[in-house]
Amino acid sequence: MTTTRKTKLGANGPDVFPMVLGCMGMAGGSWYGASDDAESIATIHAALERGVTILDTGDFYGMGKNELLVGKALQGRRDAALLSVKYGALRGPDGALLGFDASPAATKNALAHSLSRLGVDYIDIYRPARLDPKVPIEDTIGSIADLVKAGYVRYISLSEVGPDTIRRAAKVHPICDLQIEYSLVSRSPERAIIPTLAELGVAMTAYGVLSRGLLTGSKPSGANDYRAHLPRFAGANAENNQPLVDALARLAAAKGVTSAQLAIAWVRAKGAAQGVTVLPTIGARTRQQLADALSGLDVSLSPSEVAALEAAVPASKVAGTRYPGPAMEGLDSEK
Repeated sequence: MTTTRKTKLGANGPDVFPMVLGCMGMAGGSWYGASDDAESIATIHAALERGVTILDTGDFYGMGKNELLVGKALQGRRDAALLSVKYGALRGPDGALLGFDASPAATKNALAHSLSRLGVDYIDIYRPARLDPKVPIEDTIGSIADLVKAGYVRYISLSEVGPDTIRRAAKVHPICDLQIEYSLVSRSPERAIIPTLAELGVAMTAYGVLSRGLLTGSKPSGANDYRAHLPRFAGANAENNQPLVDALARLAAAKGVTSAQLAIAWVRAKGAAQGVTVLPTIGARTRQQLADALSGLDVSLSPSEVAALEAAVPASKVAGTRYPGPAMEGLDSEK
């Protein structure tokens, strides 16, 4: 079944389906353990057939393997998708993270390789994955603006940056959306970031809506599952967070939906209440996960239901930060 429901990706962005398919966990990602390329491609195809427009990837996911998979899936289907690509993270041959580079030269170099791996002539939405503390955001956005003028990029977006950076970037070139973690248990964007987005007409593509599976009771599958190294899934924190998981499951059952669907409905309702279009970015790796997530778009919540949900699953009770300490310290969005 194909749906034609659309929303606008911010005041300056394209018309899009109100959910994003995050491809990070597919080929080369290894973030959540092993993945199946054939099922990943089938999931991308199913998403496009259901009307999903934005496919989100990053050039550093699997050192390019993720882009190669997405490019393979898009053969003969390019016009059905909007490619959202993050760049800037530096990786070693062993997969180690070596830093971040969003300088103008690195920006243009990264784009050239993404175009090659994806097998396309342009990227629809291009964004630095983080703020490069060594490079003024004006220089980074200015270099992407050059790529827009040259026809290699359609729209410019941001990821995990704070209000001041958003404002400075928007003075250089229109920004269509901010990608940032936002969920029932990760609500820091509400303090200053969401009001800034509302003021500037910038949308949010929210990842971590299920807190990497925490809210649905998913557990790390082994040492290759990077969640095993995240504070919220570790030891006593995992035990302390279980009551929140159980509370969400009870409310979902009472409403006749899944925990994932209820969590998706919450972020959309909260965005609307704060004057910002919020598109959940769902990292579905199978067609079944995709179908479950898409059904979340049909779930509506009244203000009283939103309040009851927040009372039952208070963000203040979650144990552990969303990333380890050093990674949190480096996030412009958390400053």
